[in-house]
Amino acid sequence: MRMVQVPLGERSYDIHIGENIWPAINEIWPQRLKPGQVLLVSDENVFGLYGGKLIAALHEAGFSVTPAVVPAGEQSKTLKWADTLYTAAIEAGLDRSGFIVALGGGVVGDLAGFVAATYLRGVPFVQVPTTLLAQVDSSVGGKTAVNHRLGKNLIGAFYQPQLVWIELETLSTLPKREYLAGAAEVVKYGVILHEPLITLLEKQWDGFIAGETPVLTEVIGDCCALKARVVAEDEREGGLRAILNFGHTLGHALETATSYKYYLHGEAVLAGMVLAVQLAQRRELLTEEEARRLLRLFARVGLKPAPPGLQAEAVLGALKQDKKREGDDIVFILPETIGKVRSFKDVDPQAVSDVLAAYLDAEGSLLPDAD
Repeated sequence: MRMVQVPLGERSYDIHIGENIWPAINEIWPQRLKPGQVLLVSDENVFGLYGGKLIAALHEAGFSVTPAVVPAGEQSKTLKWADTLYTAAIEAGLDRSGFIVALGGGVVGDLAGFVAATYLRGVPFVQVPTTLLAQVDSSVGGKTAVNHRLGKNLIGAFYQPQLVWIELETLSTLPKREYLAGAAEVVKYGVILHEPLITLLEKQWDGFIAGETPVLTEVIGDCCALKARVVAEDEREGGLRAILNFGHTLGHALETATSYKYYLHGEAVLAGMVLAVQLAQRRELLTEEEARRLLRLFARVGLKPAPPGLQAEAVLGALKQDKKREGDDIVFILPETIGKVRSFKDVDPQAVSDVLAAYLDAEGSLLPDAD
């Protein structure tokens, strides 16, 4: 089992990564959490696969468990479903000596974390992420939120978990589309912070896509360590942590403009990263070889084409609702080289319109061949 610490003083916590680590819950969780009532939040897909294993492990560790299952998908990340979970917690008798567990992908983690942050003014919670995207990104760092009809993640809190438990077995049942969506976030870490991760992915891509345990442990552990470093320095996104939004400015706008129904989050982020690289090329921040190298790796992940009929005006309108904007300025994270990015508030709106139009109007791939 690999362990990565998120160093936040008294609120520090560990990320545990390994395959078939369910039995270790009995040893490790009681060191961090008091015996008591647990509200286990999951979605209808994941609960059927892994809910029984987790409940058995929690019972073995001395915890009493009440499951609360929500529909799978972004439509559950709302105040309405948060209210349903508050009711479940109250009816289960959950108090501050108990805790909430999020078993699922990013939607479940964000929703359950938001409920934990606000129920009784805050109860402990644990992330058990079951998608690649959640394992490398959303489960680490304490961002919790639900969506509003006018934008994604507009209602939320920074609230750190007590621990993160990454059971690699859960990736064996993850659909390929979901896995590749998570791969986009993996690539992101290499672009923004760590060129050696890009090199590792280029060399070990087949093993990574095949889900080989040694490769997964290394890649996921490296991503978690990179995010832990950023969170430790800038927990509440006042500076450095903003680099994690690479690809998210236009990515979130694409999600909002399509009502969260067309793209998986990682697919939208990948599109946003492609467009950000193109904006960086226009500003001559990246060399041609650096840009080609990144675009080839993006091609391996697979760029999802825009849906027919999506208008640039809808995407640009969603940009204006971006929670990361500063006044009237839209903030873009652009790469200056592989492994280093910077925040820009002066990106030419016409350049944004041009690269977006090229993506929306593309009949073929915007990317070079992967090999």
